[in-house]
Amino acid sequence: MKITVLGGSGLIGSKLVNLLRQRGHEVVAASLETGVNTLTGEGVDEALAGAQVVVDVTNSPSFEDKAVLTFFETSGGNIIAAEVKAGTNQHVALSVVGTERLQESGYFRGKMAQERLIKESPIPYTILHSTQFFEFLGGIAQSGTVGQAVHLSPALVQPIASDDVAATLAAIAVSSPLNGIVEVAGPERVSLAELVGRFLSKTGDSRRVVADVNARYFGAVLNDQSLTPGANPHIGSKTFEEWFSTFKPRAQVAKERA
Repeated sequence: MKITVLGGSGLIGSKLVNLLRQRGHEVVAASLETGVNTLTGEGVDEALAGAQVVVDVTNSPSFEDKAVLTFFETSGGNIIAAEVKAGTNQHVALSVVGTERLQESGYFRGKMAQERLIKESPIPYTILHSTQFFEFLGGIAQSGTVGQAVHLSPALVQPIASDDVAATLAAIAVSSPLNGIVEVAGPERVSLAELVGRFLSKTGDSRRVVADVNARYFGAVLNDQSLTPGANPHIGSKTFEEWFSTFKPRAQVAKERA
């Protein structure tokens, strides 16, 4: 099967490309690095030519409200137009658990616009809603940092390892389209503030986490249902402790490559 992965050089995309190739599929890893720009449309038709399945794991380079909306609307329109030309059989998209519940956030309004385009297109589709990745805990901490304090919501989350997200996408890509949404989450529910505190402690970061019910997450106030899945989600295999046992901070990775 020929599968094009848009965003194929990113965290999820690169893992997905490797998994699909290991299983014998012909995979096009399309990204800015290979001259494919879904926002401008450059190289998109060529990347999708002959693809039976297209998996979109691209993300907006800016989280500013207007830029996010422009990216997902424009990029989504370009992808769908190219899929129609190519006669694609299925569109698979990665989105976020809680998107429909967090519409006060500009980022999630952009994701909702992306999903709306997919649902209204003539291409059969499956949308995967994933919970937050363990790999982004450092960025979440930074977003809530004021001085040496990190203000984060104590709301429950159910984060997941990127390996588990990629594996779920790989299974969806070679299955029949559902014309609907499925969810994937990690095996443990935990307070966001507590989890980030554990992460900082394990990485030797001296910042102090403050549990703040008014702290915003990408512009939205959270409750225990905001970022947790509904009934019967796919469940990833890796706990936080299992994921962290193989985690390497960026500084360590850079040192090993030097």
